[in-house]
Amino acid sequence: MKLITELYAAQGAHLPDAGEHVIAQHDASHVVVYQAYKPSIAAHAVRHQAFGGSEYSFNRMSWIKPNFLWMMYRSGWATKPGQEAILAIRIAKSHFAQMLAGAVPSSFEPDRYPTYAEWQEALGTSDVRLQWDPDHDPYGARLERRAIQLGLRGEVLRQFATDWIVDIEDITPFVARQRPYVEKRELDQLTVPVERVVVW
Repeated sequence: MKLITELYAAQGAHLPDAGEHVIAQHDASHVVVYQAYKPSIAAHAVRHQAFGGSEYSFNRMSWIKPNFLWMMYRSGWATKPGQEAILAIRIAKSHFAQMLAGAVPSSFEPDRYPTYAEWQEALGTSDVRLQWDPDHDPYGARLERRAIQLGLRGEVLRQFATDWIVDIEDITPFVARQRPYVEKRELDQLTVPVERVVVW
């Protein structure tokens, strides 16, 4: 996989200003999601094109984010401890849809669950947690638009980490090249992955 990029200044015209949207780099068959790790975990994942090794845990929730700038906000543009390596992970669009269909929101939604107790029961049994968070601009400022992230655990995490990955690309060098444009507030020079609203 080679991440497809464009100037940040050109991207805004293709994205909604508000609302909840799955925004990602995608094509007819695949979706790219991002994760941040310590370099040793990332190196193992790239080498084996799957997650594992002595430092990777299948016993904790692992969050995937299809939105690059949300990942940059979360990782401090790959500067936060334990998040210095950024991975772009390509999976089948059908597997992403499968995770989405089984996801339970992190917060109680009365329109979706008749009672708080039913939501809690669903939350306890589902292997996928859904969370909508404010999207962010390159500086980390909140936007009206909301970005999705999915928390994976149990069997779904195992399937994602070992079976569903089409390929993994370490994009840390790309992030390092772009970070100075943010630090110098030169967004006209900033390049980001091409991302659009995902159509199923």
